This record gives sequence, C-alpha cells and structure tokens, in this order.
Amino acid sequence: MSLAEVVMAQPDVGQKLKLQHLGKVYGHDDESVAAIEDINLDVSDGEFVCIVGPSGCGKSTLLNVIAGFLPATSGSVTIDGEAVSGPDPRRILVFQERGVFPWLTVEGNIGFGLSKLPREERRQRIAHYVQAVRLQGFEHAYPSDLSGGMKQRLQVARALAVNPDILYLDEPFGALDFITRVIMRGELHRIWQTERRTILFVTHDIDEAVQLADRVIVLSSRPARIQEILTIDIPHPRNISSPRYLELRDELLKQIGLAYEI
Repeated sequence: MSLAEVVMAQPDVGQKLKLQHLGKVYGHDDESVAAIEDINLDVSDGEFVCIVGPSGCGKSTLLNVIAGFLPATSGSVTIDGEAVSGPDPRRILVFQERGVFPWLTVEGNIGFGLSKLPREERRQRIAHYVQAVRLQGFEHAYPSDLSGGMKQRLQVARALAVNPDILYLDEPFGALDFITRVIMRGELHRIWQTERRTILFVTHDIDEAVQLADRVIVLSSRPARIQEILTIDIPHPRNISSPRYLELRDELLKQIGLAYEI
C-alpha cells in the first residue's frame, strides 16, 4: 500500500482537516510551474503538525492553499467536512513578518478583532491573552517599545484572541535570534497545551519541528509531495540530548538531504 493510501485510510474520528490530491500550479501552458502535487493528509483536532522540506519546495504555498488565500488547481481541502473556498476568520495565518499594527497598543492589537464582543467580555479576553503570552505590564505599550520576541508573542496573542479553531504559522520565528527563538518555542508550546488549538507550523528548523510537533510532514523538492510523515513519539518536555530525540532529528535531516557524518 502506498503512503497516500495509508494516509487516506486513516479513520475520521476527531479529524479536523483533510487534504485530498491537492495540487497548485502557477501560470498557464508552457509557462506553468507546479508548486505542490497530489498532497493527501489528515490532521486531527488539536494536533500540532510541522511541515518541513527543502528551501523553495512549496511549504508556504501549501499553507496558503490550506488557509484559502490561494485557490487549489486540483484536489480539495476540507475542514470539519466543509470545503475551503477562501479565507475564514475562524482560521488565522501568522506570517514571519511582523503582523502587528504599529499605531495600536498591546491591548489594542489583541482586541482588534473583538469589536463585536460585549465590553466586559472583550476586556477579559484581552487580559487573558496578555497573561498567556506574558506581556503583563506592557498593556499600554506600542510595538515600537517592544523587542522582536515580544512583538512575535503579541502577534500570536492577537491570533488566538479571536478564538480560531486552526492556527497556521508560516516560519513565525524565522527572523528572531537563536535565544529568542528557543524562548518563543516554549511559549507557543505552553499556549498550545493550554488552548489545544489545531496548529499547522511551517519551519525550516529541524530542531524546532522535533521539539514542537506531534507529527512532522516532510515535503519533497518542487513540485512538493509528501515524502515522509514522522510521528514524534517523545513526551513533553522533550530532552534534546536523548537518544530518541537525536534519532528523530537525524532521520528528518536525512529525509531532506542533509544527513551528515562526523
């Protein structure tokens, strides 16, 4: 049985997201370029899935098609059994670039999408996510007063505040320094364990994927197909020096063509 058939045969219990023979082609005729091809995948409700692959293979394209920002050329995306035909406010995409409004305070950014809520509920929601991303004391600060890591936490808080059922993250920590990245990984995982949102996380960082994910989807070079699906069977908190961690990390490096010997 092929990998695609194995994936398609998985039961629908707790299923949140389903991709069937998903493809995306840019351009037409002789000038067309296939970005992703025949992607089949099921994602469970509350699952944390990382997507890795060679640079330029189509990771971001895949995420944008799933989120409804790009139309699929072939196949389908369904969430809770409903076809995705465009962006949906219940599903939020967080980019690597700073996605905060410089003219709004921390509270203003987090509350931006909550205008329809009653005032007291809105206040409580903002306070909850200020605390969730540990920005207490900065409620009235503007983004220009925040560090890079704080701005990224603010972006995550604003995304979570609108109560999305799926969170799409496109290399959100890529522009951060190493120490801030490590801190942000811990913050995101802590929030995920509390909120239990379904998360699809695109990253080029293998350690990031092994530290965070329930499963890692390895894409091939363009046009991207699913090359491997690796279950990260290590309990949290994960010991990055454990033999199993190193084995999984090395397997991912091998899958994307970066195996090495010392």
